[in-house]
Amino acid sequence: MGFHMRIKTALGVFALTTLSPAAALATNGYSSHGYGTISMGMAGAGSALSQDSIAAATNPAGMAFVGDRIDGGVEVFSPRREYSVEGPMSPPPAFSLQPGTYESSKNGFVIPYFGFNRELSDTTTFGVSVFANGGMNTDYSGESGGTFYGGRTGVNLEQLFIAPTVSWEFADNQAIGISPIIAYQRFAAEGLQSFAPFSSDANALSNNGTDDAWGYGYQIGWQGGITDTLRGGVSWRNIVKMGEFDKYRGLFAEQGDFDIPQMFNAGIAWSGIQNHWFLLDIQHIRYSEINSVGNPVMPITPGSLGTDEGAGFGWDDMTIVKLGWQWQQTPGHAWRAGVSYGENPISDEDVLFNILAPGVQEWHFTGGFTHNFSDNLELSGMAFFSPTKEVSGPNPLAPNQTISLEMYQIGAAASLGWTF
Repeated sequence: MGFHMRIKTALGVFALTTLSPAAALATNGYSSHGYGTISMGMAGAGSALSQDSIAAATNPAGMAFVGDRIDGGVEVFSPRREYSVEGPMSPPPAFSLQPGTYESSKNGFVIPYFGFNRELSDTTTFGVSVFANGGMNTDYSGESGGTFYGGRTGVNLEQLFIAPTVSWEFADNQAIGISPIIAYQRFAAEGLQSFAPFSSDANALSNNGTDDAWGYGYQIGWQGGITDTLRGGVSWRNIVKMGEFDKYRGLFAEQGDFDIPQMFNAGIAWSGIQNHWFLLDIQHIRYSEINSVGNPVMPITPGSLGTDEGAGFGWDDMTIVKLGWQWQQTPGHAWRAGVSYGENPISDEDVLFNILAPGVQEWHFTGGFTHNFSDNLELSGMAFFSPTKEVSGPNPLAPNQTISLEMYQIGAAASLGWTF
C-alpha cells in the first residue's frame, strides 16, 4: 500500500470514528450555529475574539491569540422535526401524499470536536481544528407505504472538517491565518424509488447504502485590535470541491455532485465595560451556488434528477446575525449568552423535497460558562434552544395539497481545555 493510500485510509478511519454516531446538526441550514463550546455559548460569535483551539473553524487568524492548548468536547443535540400534509388525494398523474402528520425518529445525536494549537515562535503558530456538520437527516417510518410510497424514508448527510492552521502575527495584535481544509462526507438515502421516472439513473437514486467522498479547500482570515477596546475579524472559506456521490448520481444534480458552499464571517468584539465582552458577527453561507442544494425543486421532469440542471432542495443563501456576551465574573469563572437570527433557506415552493431536509431554523438562544480548575485546566459548557419554525407550501405534484415542515431544537455541549 502506497504512502498516499495509507494516509487516506488513516484519515478515513479517523473520520468514521469521529462521525460515529454523529448525524444531524441542522441549525443554520446544515451548518452549525457555532464551533467549539465557547463560541457556541455566544450563538456562534467569535470572528474577532478567539479563545480556544477550535477557533480556526470560524477564523484561522484567531489561532494566533489562543496560546499553547488542547481542547476536546462533545455536543448532545436533539432536533425534533415533522411534516404534515393537508388536502385530498388525487388520482395519477398527480403525486399525492398521504394526509396526516409524521414525525422523524432518531432525535438524539452526539457530535465530538477537537483542537490543538502550538506557538512555534513569538509570531507564528501551528494548530489543527477538527469539527463537523450534518443536518440533512430524517427517518420516517414505512407505515402507509412510507412518505413517498417506498417504505421507510429518509436521508443522512455527515460532514467532517480537518483544518491544519498556520497563523502569523505580522504586527502587534494583528494576525492572519490560513487553513487548508480536508473534508470528508458521507450520505445515504432510502424510500425514494417512486421518483425513478424522474431520474437520469434510477439505479443510483435510493437504497444504495452509504456513499462517501473526500474534498479539499481552504479558509483564510484576519483578526486584530482596532482600538484598545475594539477588535475585528474577517474570514472566507472557498467552495470545498468534493468527490461525487456515485451511488446517488441519479438523485443529486451534476451526477452526484455535492460540494460544500462558500462561507464568509465578519465580526467585532468590544470590551469597553470592565470584565465584559460584547460580540457582533455576521455570517453568510452561499448555498445557492451548489446546484444539488440550490436548484429549485420545480420543474421536475422525466429523467431530470441527477442532471446538471436537475432538481435540488431550492435552498437560498443565508445571512446570519449573531450577538454574544461574555462576563468574566471572577478570574476563574466566566458566563456567556447569545442570540442569532438568519432567515431560513427554504421557500414555500420547495417544501416537497425538503421533507427530507427540513433545515428551517431561524432563531438560536444560547448560554454558557467556563470554569478554571487550575492555571492549566478549564471546563466549558453550553446549552441552546432553537424555537419552532414552520414553513408551508403547495405540493407541486398535487397542488390541491399543502405540505408543512416544522422543527425545534435543543442541545448542550461540554469541553475541556488544557493549556501548556
